[in-house]
Amino acid sequence: MVSRLALRGVGLLAMAASTLSFAASGNAVVHPQPTPSYIIVGFVGGFVRHDNSRHGPVKFAERIRGSVPADSYIQVFENRHRKTAYKTILRLLDSDRDGALTDAEKEQAHIILYGQSWGGSAVVLLARELRRVGIPVLLTVQVDSVAKPWQSDRVIPDNVAAAVNFYQPHGIIHGQPEIAAADPLRTQILGNFRFDYRLEPIHCDGLSWYYRFLTPGHAQSECDPHLWSHVEDLVRQRVEPQARTLAAGPRP
Repeated sequence: MVSRLALRGVGLLAMAASTLSFAASGNAVVHPQPTPSYIIVGFVGGFVRHDNSRHGPVKFAERIRGSVPADSYIQVFENRHRKTAYKTILRLLDSDRDGALTDAEKEQAHIILYGQSWGGSAVVLLARELRRVGIPVLLTVQVDSVAKPWQSDRVIPDNVAAAVNFYQPHGIIHGQPEIAAADPLRTQILGNFRFDYRLEPIHCDGLSWYYRFLTPGHAQSECDPHLWSHVEDLVRQRVEPQARTLAAGPRP
């Protein structure tokens, strides 16, 4: 006689084969995922970890959470993980999860990119990569942006609606002094704002001696509350009109 255990094993194998056959037939049910109201991606500079709360981009991510819709996606990445950020954005926009973005899915993108130092350069490079696949960007923010030798962080691609640059000019590491639009008709440069920490120094808590003594101006751009308040204001200006539109709902 065939044991009950053997019969149970045969049944489980049959169920597994049926499941595989169903998936292979392309009839598997895929539940759509809602697109975040906003996708806000930040990049830290140097070799800083994405979760190091002593650094400006990480602090800003926590600070801005209360100013954007609750379903917004906010994440900070290491500047060397730009490709991961890119893939994450594609995944978030792929609402039907079919592995390809439609024009309608791309139109749902409300993306804000910001970064400091090498992270500022990563912002521009990511915006260019999104341009190649037709994804628009609401705003890019560069804070004392520093390009690696093989990079260029000056020219903003035409898929970006608005861009702003904050920089300080002193020290062995200092920011890009001027950004420009590849197409001024499509991208508004909000400004290249100069900060001089020799005239108005900022005290930074928690940063290493390397940042405080070898690159003092560059380090102060991370912890300058006045600068990051400007960044927050610019982000809120992009978020609030859209939030009001969503709250009002469609017109009758």
